[in-house]
Amino acid sequence: MNADIPYGSLPCESLDFFPARGPQAPLMVFVHGGYWQELGKDDSSFPARRLVPTGAAFAAIGYGLAPQYRLDEIVDQVRRAVWWLVEHAQDLGVDSERIVLAGSSAGAHLALMALLDGWMPEGTRPVDVIAGAVLLSGVYDLEPVRLTYVNEPLGLDAEAAARLSPIRRLPDRLPPLLVARGGAETAEFARQHRELVEAATPRSAAVHDLVITHRNHFDITFDLDDPASDLGAAVLRQLALPGRASRRTAGDSVRSHRDIGRT
Repeated sequence: MNADIPYGSLPCESLDFFPARGPQAPLMVFVHGGYWQELGKDDSSFPARRLVPTGAAFAAIGYGLAPQYRLDEIVDQVRRAVWWLVEHAQDLGVDSERIVLAGSSAGAHLALMALLDGWMPEGTRPVDVIAGAVLLSGVYDLEPVRLTYVNEPLGLDAEAAARLSPIRRLPDRLPPLLVARGGAETAEFARQHRELVEAATPRSAAVHDLVITHRNHFDITFDLDDPASDLGAAVLRQLALPGRASRRTAGDSVRSHRDIGRT
């Protein structure tokens, strides 16, 4: 592991990189959750334990936390970290055409914000350099967050909540998406999951909608690197890596973008 690689000038602007065992490897870039105010990259490196042996590289992004940093600043930090990895892909032994973003909860929000247009150098769009994304139990509409205690350290007003809600600003083109949540989530997380799938489907070549009945908001990430799970098998497909057949749990729901709107 290469720890605390700086992508910016601030102490919080660093990432951990786990190189693959061979050249031209796919890369999973993971953005941790914690409602933008807790946890760190050290808490989110565990998927590397099984993804690296399959042939992938793995990076865990660190970023500043609220209330010390505003959400606009946090979004900017994650975007700069992603761009640093894109620019340094060759030096890191990474296949620049197989970079997949991933995130859980607030991390899924930040990963999706990195797929929006308008922040990369002129002439470059995220859809052109990011091969796909894995979004787990994400927060894509911040207006409900603004109305809860979670907003106390964030300080979002109605304008900021709208501007920083990626579901309201989706580009006309998105890379393939794996959108997953646990079956034991709140109704609000289920709503946001469903509405993102519906909004992203006409914009993406493939949207994989996955509900894992036996997982909840906090333990869904444990399947991320498990090739025997539906989520882990889907992740390997996103990374274009071989994997074993998944072990379905009774009741798990899996739909492709072709099925959206038919149920």
